[in-house]
Amino acid sequence: MTRRIAVHAWIMLSAALLQGQTKPSCQQCSATYIGADEIQAYFQRAPAVMRNSVADQQVRAVDVGKSDVAIGVVYRNGVQAEGSAVAEHDLVSEVYYILEGTATLVTGSDILGLKPRPADDRAVKLLNGPGGNGSSIRNGVTYHLKPGDVVIIPAGVGHWFTKVDDHIRYVMVRVDPDKITPLKDEAAAKVELRGGQ
Repeated sequence: MTRRIAVHAWIMLSAALLQGQTKPSCQQCSATYIGADEIQAYFQRAPAVMRNSVADQQVRAVDVGKSDVAIGVVYRNGVQAEGSAVAEHDLVSEVYYILEGTATLVTGSDILGLKPRPADDRAVKLLNGPGGNGSSIRNGVTYHLKPGDVVIIPAGVGHWFTKVDDHIRYVMVRVDPDKITPLKDEAAAKVELRGGQ
């Protein structure tokens, strides 16, 4: 009897889907490919674009229908962690995939001394939209990151590198459901890699 009900439910769901009640959120979109050579080119230029011992570079930002998704590469050296600020992004979530190096990351929502970033801040305008910086995180969760690890940081959650052992390199996926940061295509990336803005 239970199997018959499950089969009936599956048939009803399939029929509803076939009637067009569910449609793709991105009509006529195309896939975006970023080759390993381009990712490496961004990492190679990291020393030239570092700010406070961090190079955070947006490689692409694309419209995927109901959201924008961006791919970035980040390089942090060991000098950066001491005295670094807690970062928080109001609207953009981030996913880190660690490629190289190790570091300690603390995350949490109880951010001490949180102050909004100015609207003209580079990160606000180009990378992750409005948010703030704080001095520490109360009752945070500590992660010891190593190659192969993945961390998902929802919008509104503070994240703070308290220690970077020599350096860390990671690919970052930014999910921007409110579409607040600018799109960036392959042509813009090529110009940037050639030394343009």
